[in-house]
Amino acid sequence: MSAARAKQLVRVAAGQGFWGDWLEAPRRQVEGGEIDYLMLDYLAEVTMSILQKQKERDPKLGYARDFIGAIESVLPAIADRGVRVIANAGGVNPPACAEAVRAVARQGGVGDRFRVGVVTGDDLLLRLD
Repeated sequence: MSAARAKQLVRVAAGQGFWGDWLEAPRRQVEGGEIDYLMLDYLAEVTMSILQKQKERDPKLGYARDFIGAIESVLPAIADRGVRVIANAGGVNPPACAEAVRAVARQGGVGDRFRVGVVTGDDLLLRLD
């Protein structure tokens, strides 16, 4: 493969396909080859209802907490390799999920080596009459 062609390639690895998927998969993807993005999918309709019930019981919850453990173990490699992570693990509480990621990154000494972004705006419950 030519150097020009290699620069055009974007390598995306899937590390999770559902909430409860194999927790070692993200590590294997990051450490197993050269990737640019690590994608982790946690959400389905039933998952959203479970996360909503968790958030109703505790406003600090409502996200896939397994994500934090799965990502924590591989954060140094993600930071070293410049891998970008895309995940919908925030469920019904993306800000809390982002803060949990930031906390484990700080604890692991890599908090200043990457940014955490959050997408919100699809929670329509507050608009219901």
